[in-house]
Amino acid sequence: MSVPGSAYLYLAAMLFMMGAVGLLVRRNVLVMFMCVELMLNAVNLTFVTFARMLDDIGGQVVVFFVLVVAAAEVVVGLGIIVAIFRRKAGATADDISVLKG
Repeated sequence: MSVPGSAYLYLAAMLFMMGAVGLLVRRNVLVMFMCVELMLNAVNLTFVTFARMLDDIGGQVVVFFVLVVAAAEVVVGLGIIVAIFRRKAGATADDISVLKG
């Protein structure tokens, strides 16, 4: 049994939309950060699906670079989130101005 590529594309579209809605609706910094990661994973799924459908390795190479950028984003993003929460315990996205020195 083989799953068609369109099923993976629909799944990626749903994941991306969930991430976009979560990013726009929620004000918690950590939830917003996870929504961005969900959107990046949806894009990775799309790249891998097209690479598989076209029998090309290029999409998988792009996924590798996107994962490297996502790992760097995690390091920087979590550092900013920790800095915000050290200054104010119940911080939201509106409290970014707390970091002004």
